[in-house]
Formats: sequence, structure tokens, C-alpha cells
Amino acid sequence: MADFGNDPGLWAARGIGSAAGAAVSLVYMLPKGRQEAASRFFTGLICGLIFGGPAGLWLVSKLGIAGALSGTEVMLAGSAATSLCAWWVLGAVARVAERYGGNEWVVGSG
Repeated sequence: MADFGNDPGLWAARGIGSAAGAAVSLVYMLPKGRQEAASRFFTGLICGLIFGGPAGLWLVSKLGIAGALSGTEVMLAGSAATSLCAWWVLGAVARVAERYGGNEWVVGSG
């Protein structure tokens, strides 16, 4: 397994990938306002920073290209993919909850 310790280059790739994925997620599904845009951007950024390494390793193993990429490329791809997908998953959950949820899910009601 690759060692993604505290190498500054990998942290830079992780940050750049996370920011790029978060920015692309804003383009694909436009936010309703500034607050939603900021929330989505920071959600994607944080998820990309946290889960970028494992996601990158999973991606390259599924695609069978593990030997062809450097650790920086793996981290960049994983962070971008995780950041992009973070809001899509959260957005889908929010829309399902909005559609099928009612007041019975609110704490203290009923």
C-alpha cells in the first residue's frame, strides 16, 4: 500500500484536487444562493481532503492503472473525484428527505 504521509507535494495535490472537484460540482448543479455555494464548496473541499487518498487508491485499482500513475496523480484524482461526488450524494439525500420527509422527522414534533 502506498505511503501518503506528510509529503507537502501530496498535500498540495490533495488540496488542488479537492478545490477543483468542489468547483466543478458548483458548475454542474448551480447553487440557489451564496450560502449554498459556500456550503457545497467547503463540503467538497473537506471530503476531498479527508477521503482523497483512499478514493484515489480505489480508483486506480478498479481501472487497473496503479503502476502507471505517481502518488501525486493518484491523490489528485482521488481528491477531485471525492470532492465532486460529495455534494452529489448529499444533494440527493437532501432532495429525497425534502420530497418524502414531513414534520414527523423534526425533533420534538409529535
